[in-house]
Amino acid sequence: MVTVFEALKWASSFLVENGRDENVGEIYLRHLLGMSRSQLLAEQRRSVPHEKWEEFQKGIREHADGMPIQHIIGSEEFYGREFLVNEHVLIPRPETEELIYYGLEKMQRLFEPGILLKAADVGTGSGAIAVTLKLESKRLPLEMMAVDISGKALETAAENSSRLGADVRFFEGDLLQPLIKEGVKLDILLSNPPYIPLADRETLSDVVIGHEPELALFGGEDGYDLYKRFMDELPLVMKEKCLIGFEVGVGQGETVADLLRQTFPDAETEVVHDINGKDRMVFCVRK
Repeated sequence: MVTVFEALKWASSFLVENGRDENVGEIYLRHLLGMSRSQLLAEQRRSVPHEKWEEFQKGIREHADGMPIQHIIGSEEFYGREFLVNEHVLIPRPETEELIYYGLEKMQRLFEPGILLKAADVGTGSGAIAVTLKLESKRLPLEMMAVDISGKALETAAENSSRLGADVRFFEGDLLQPLIKEGVKLDILLSNPPYIPLADRETLSDVVIGHEPELALFGGEDGYDLYKRFMDELPLVMKEKCLIGFEVGVGQGETVADLLRQTFPDAETEVVHDINGKDRMVFCVRK
């Protein structure tokens, strides 16, 4: 019988040989055995059941061949919750957790508690932003909406919403067009739109290319296509008093901030850096 220690040692060596992150072995074994990290590390002499060892080897080999570990597991943790993921949605990243964290902080400063606010997540994918914002906004009740151009993505988002108990209304369509057609006026908009320049395609890992939807990755030649389109549509849906928050690619913060300043010259717009000191979010507050 193979022990936890031996399984992790094999996976670490195999993944490094294949140019992958050696920590993936620990993540996957924890999933298969249903153990926390502290449990796994405390029980390294424990035997791994034969069928789990077979499944573990198969999954690690699939990951070495380029399959995201999240697709093998079928989910990814985001803001302390498990979100189902697949090839139709972007795998939620830790940077987007910071968009929600700072968004909640700014919402609480801008709006009076107890008033029902209309909020939207545009380009929702797995529903991570919409579901998390709805569940985490306890002082400020939200009528939460989510938009995506992909029907398959919306199916995944709706399943996550249902599983996690978040009341979210979903719209299929391009950017803000479905909300414009419905005559919706928003207090809050958070979005993680596609922002990778097409020129950067060759630099992306094969774990990303071919497994995550390109529709959710690339923002045109320079990465700003979606932000520019937002500027035409935002004035049609945002209330006079409102909060807008975007995730951006590293180095894109000031350009996106300038686009928002031109669109809403009366607002306070700022670039916010993530935990690693990189420009990762832009917020626009109209009081």
